[in-house]
Amino acid sequence: MDPVIIVGAGPVGLALALALARQEVPCVVLDEGPGKDEARPARTVVLREDTAALMERLTGVRLAHAGVRWAGWRSMRRKQVMCEIPFGDSEPAPLHIAQHVLTGALRTALAGERLVRIAVDSRLDTIEQEPSGVTAHTRGATGTWWRGSYLVGCDGPRSTVRKLQDIRFPGRTAVERHAVAALRTELPWHDEALLHRVPPWRTSGPSAGEITARPLPDGVWRLDWLLPPGKELVTPELLLTRVRETLAGWTDGPTPPYELLDTGVHTVHHRLARRWRADRVFLAGDAAHLLGALGTHGLDEGLRDVDNLAWKLALAWHHGPHDALLDSYQTERRAIVASRLRAADQALPLVRGGGGLRSYVPGSARGHDVLLMDGHLGRGALGAPGTYADSPLAPGRLEGEVAVGTVPGSAVTDVRVTAEDGTFVRLRSRLGRGALLVVLIAPGTGVWERRHWVSAGIMPRLAAAVSALPHPAELLVAESYPGAAAHTVLLVRPDGHLVTALSGVRPADLYAAAEAVVGGTPTAGAGAEDGSGESAGDGTRAGARADARAGSR
Repeated sequence: MDPVIIVGAGPVGLALALALARQEVPCVVLDEGPGKDEARPARTVVLREDTAALMERLTGVRLAHAGVRWAGWRSMRRKQVMCEIPFGDSEPAPLHIAQHVLTGALRTALAGERLVRIAVDSRLDTIEQEPSGVTAHTRGATGTWWRGSYLVGCDGPRSTVRKLQDIRFPGRTAVERHAVAALRTELPWHDEALLHRVPPWRTSGPSAGEITARPLPDGVWRLDWLLPPGKELVTPELLLTRVRETLAGWTDGPTPPYELLDTGVHTVHHRLARRWRADRVFLAGDAAHLLGALGTHGLDEGLRDVDNLAWKLALAWHHGPHDALLDSYQTERRAIVASRLRAADQALPLVRGGGGLRSYVPGSARGHDVLLMDGHLGRGALGAPGTYADSPLAPGRLEGEVAVGTVPGSAVTDVRVTAEDGTFVRLRSRLGRGALLVVLIAPGTGVWERRHWVSAGIMPRLAAAVSALPHPAELLVAESYPGAAAHTVLLVRPDGHLVTALSGVRPADLYAAAEAVVGGTPTAGAGAEDGSGESAGDGTRAGARADARAGSR
């Protein structure tokens, strides 16, 4: 079968190529550039804890050594500290890393990947779709036709893929603008990120009214100054003035020594593509959405697109097209990004409105600081990862479903589990392989070797139920899981989102949930016996399902 064509070699495109290759799907990445990334210390990304784990899984690199996990967060207004948050086990720290470092780690991982080909200096100019595949033409030194099974546009805000598919991209331009500088210096806060609003040394109006400082390795900091609405020209002189007055203000003295490494202007747009799928063509990352006001992070959402789309494309590539499964990518991801955009649009007039509400509502300024903090830290309506609770892949009501500490549709907690080979691993390490995960909560199993309990109790019956599922699944065992009683069985999607939690071994419920999550028709109840999903030529699986139904009565 033809490879998947990925247009764009930024972090989203490269991550998607790796994610597909890990599931034995060949890819061609069309890179408009020369295959190298310019080092820009002022162009950085903030990844939430689970997204950073995804990148480490794909690259095989401990990215914490290439970036900085913040020791804490501090919000200030004038000279007053409004909020301090130390990061630790109960509050995982975001990862701050230069984008070219992240892209470099992805390129290094792809260099040894036999299933991925990167075509440099290849600019897309034509897409032709047929029922059986996609053909793309690139121009460059030698124009080339590429044949693929699917095509994914990861080619940024000005996406050629989106334009060729005539997909509208409505929204707002220049929602916020920031002057940015990366510099090496010593600040009073070691490895702590800082948001400083209305600093007392402000001398030139609203353009100096909000400053963000975020640490990078080797004593480097990225500083962002919010610019006033309009098209104020950020000259080198203006930027140097900002740097000097800010550093002097924070150190309560003369400007300390610093080395200016890189500068820029970061303009935030809010846009959302009307469609993320056009038959065999998909959009991901900045080609599908732009967000980033009030501290939110657009690339983090783009990488979540990758995690959602990769296993669905891989399943379709290996087993044939499945429209319900592929359509769910747009349904799930677009709803989450739209919700975050709405939350930012509602908060912007309050937070950036100057006097207004702030003048009349006591404590509103503190509330605005909390809103901004949530955006920067990936929490609340502005920043928290969304859930797929309303997904078309969610199963209907199941008789044996129970509540645990994770809401169905949310990302699972990264507990320690025992793998099928008897080794202890983290649950997240088993994600991204295309298989469903079935996790049995069995207290005490961590004390004994797997051979002592693998054939005891409910394990044989659960193993038989797992082998009869309509999609490959891996059976794992955990000593505990937040909010889960002993013998609870969790079904987890390949991208780490909880499908359901069941009380004990309920083969029919487990089968119905698995069938729904891979795009089958969600079953309204556990006892449904319509034969859906069984084929005349698969007597073994059909018989196993019949046994499962009998055992659940």
